[in-house]
Amino acid sequence: MENLIKGQRLALSGLVTGNVVQLGLATAGVALDFACFGLDAGGKLSDDRYMTFFNQPRTPCGGVEAAAPAGDLAGFSYQLERLPASIERLVVTAAIDGDATMAQLGSGYLRLLDGGRELARYAYGGADFSQEKAVMLGELYRKDGGWRFMAVGQGFNGGLDALVAHFGGEVAQAAPEPAAKISLSKISLTKAGQTHKVSLEKGAGAPKKLIVKASWVDNGDGDDDNDDLDLRVGILLPNGQMRFIQAPDTAGSFDAMPYVRHLGDVAGASGKEPATETVEVNPALAHHYGGTVGLVFSVYSALANGAVSVASMRPKMVMQYGEQTVECAFDFRLSTAAEDDTVYTYVIGMARITGDSIILEPSGKTSEPGSEATPWLSWQGENLQLAFNGPVVFKGEDKDDEDDFNADNPRRYIA
Repeated sequence: MENLIKGQRLALSGLVTGNVVQLGLATAGVALDFACFGLDAGGKLSDDRYMTFFNQPRTPCGGVEAAAPAGDLAGFSYQLERLPASIERLVVTAAIDGDATMAQLGSGYLRLLDGGRELARYAYGGADFSQEKAVMLGELYRKDGGWRFMAVGQGFNGGLDALVAHFGGEVAQAAPEPAAKISLSKISLTKAGQTHKVSLEKGAGAPKKLIVKASWVDNGDGDDDNDDLDLRVGILLPNGQMRFIQAPDTAGSFDAMPYVRHLGDVAGASGKEPATETVEVNPALAHHYGGTVGLVFSVYSALANGAVSVASMRPKMVMQYGEQTVECAFDFRLSTAAEDDTVYTYVIGMARITGDSIILEPSGKTSEPGSEATPWLSWQGENLQLAFNGPVVFKGEDKDDEDDFNADNPRRYIA
């Protein structure tokens, strides 16, 4: 493994043994959004489909995918032979979404891997920067019929918008002329207590669905059978009653009660592909229920799948409403439950939906060790109060065991 310095170049020929090159990323101190720009011979983003990031995780050809190698916070997987000849460079960037600057970084790294074997690493930290809001970390580029990598480390004061402009693209709010337009309207919530309010649009052009996706990664232990989480949704009605959504037994409905629909169970993550389960929420939820509705989104690791630390799979959720994206990305690896494989349920986000808005917040809360209790919401004025004392819910052949677990619990989900 080679430690690279800024400006150092490395030929991939002779180093990479297979068809896939992985790139792992990590950082500390400041939350970063990572992206990969596919550029043409002029160094421009001539096709916006070749910007790979949180909201566009795969290029049309499959040559670039957002996928974190085991043990890394984020990353990309490359099958370089799939890329069209027009893509000459792949530039990996990091940007701050907030008031911080790159000088506030603790430390970070970019590393290249071949089949899990680390080839090279470029380390960076706050001491390398000052007031920059974004940085080009490294790039893969064509040279003499092959591919090479270079450690870059060049900062931009203007953040991700400045990077897009530098590469010839335009953000969605800019003038409507050029072809390369990237929607950057994303908010990332990483700490318990943070909230973000999204206004619900009115009229014929308003978004028809509120989409919530929970994702997690392979925990890297080499076992393919224990990376299976279930996305669950608890629905708090204005009158204090609760409903429960989980695929496949109680998948719900979008156009009828409960106006929340789970799109299906996903068996598990792999080393190359994070797992994602999706729920669609009717934006008119408050109208249908006659008042503000609370939602709690959690991921659950069934004991039958094998004991595993849920934190090691780095669960998070993303809510999309039209062009607006809000991510709840609390890092559970920093919580007291991180190493405990008997903590089965993690709350990844909560939402309050009124007739005019959606207020979203991360949680950071988990169930007690050994407990199968579900997250239970109650109203505290206009706010949500969360407790892990809801009734146990199983699926499949374990469904018959619910009554025994819930015998002393007065709480019940309504149909």
